[in-house]
Amino acid sequence: EVVAYLGGFGSDLHAAAAAIAEKNQVPYIGVAFALWGIHQQGYKYLFSPFFKSPDLGKHVYEFLNEALPEDRRPTRVGIFQEQTDWGIEMGELWRDNAPEYGYEVVQYEVYTPFTKDFTDLILKAQEADVEILLALPTPPDGITIFKQLGELGFSPKFSLFVRAPDVPTWIESLGSIGDFVTSAPGWHHTLAFPGVDELNAAHQTLKGRPADPLVGPAYAAVQILAQAIEKAGSLDRSAIRDAIAATDLDTVIGLVTFRQDGTGIVNSPILQYQDGQVELVWPVEYATADLVYPAPPFDVR
Repeated sequence: EVVAYLGGFGSDLHAAAAAIAEKNQVPYIGVAFALWGIHQQGYKYLFSPFFKSPDLGKHVYEFLNEALPEDRRPTRVGIFQEQTDWGIEMGELWRDNAPEYGYEVVQYEVYTPFTKDFTDLILKAQEADVEILLALPTPPDGITIFKQLGELGFSPKFSLFVRAPDVPTWIESLGSIGDFVTSAPGWHHTLAFPGVDELNAAHQTLKGRPADPLVGPAYAAVQILAQAIEKAGSLDRSAIRDAIAATDLDTVIGLVTFRQDGTGIVNSPILQYQDGQVELVWPVEYATADLVYPAPPFDVR
């Protein structure tokens, strides 16, 4: 008998699965899951030890304000909004929060998933003199956007792409074109939290490299569930659910607790690809490298 669900990559998939988990009264722990709205539907069995859209809707601007002096700081924002529930949620938060932090949204474009040609959006961004490009594409869409940015020779000074660069295929597919994008996958393998060294060693043996960014949150989900089962003292799903809700655990992603709506109170680092390697650039106290800004033009990489 299933006593819990562990969900993987993608907010839209989690949103669909959460309703099933609630109907079946089975605890659900999902990572790579920034969608916030689903947590506002009163679900009791849904938990996500991962940052949420309201966090990232502010963090990108907080990061830039902290990382760059005012006289070097870009201000002109372009948003490529995916036409999904999460895309709408995230795009609107980036747009609405921008003025508070000193930024101006000069372009807001909507596209459907699996679009093959982003030329029109990119040319409009270039015409609007977009300096900061924000988006949350799937890996295939994100790779397509960056390939076409390279083909058209338009390199925004700063780009944050949520989701697409989180997987190893990003740099494998793009090479130097994929460098200097920033991402927010929820973890980096250099964070000095309990168990990280052991996780990296196991991943090195298995894959020949330290743990990938999404491995940390996924492993933390297992840690949370294992502790909850132990605390519950049984495989009763209601007892496990209550134990997850009461989580106060040091994991490989740091201390994890949950709000009443099942959203996690967790770290949300920002990473950047530099010379094909993923570096942690924020928060500065954990950084493995400084932010490379502005991103070099594609033809000199």
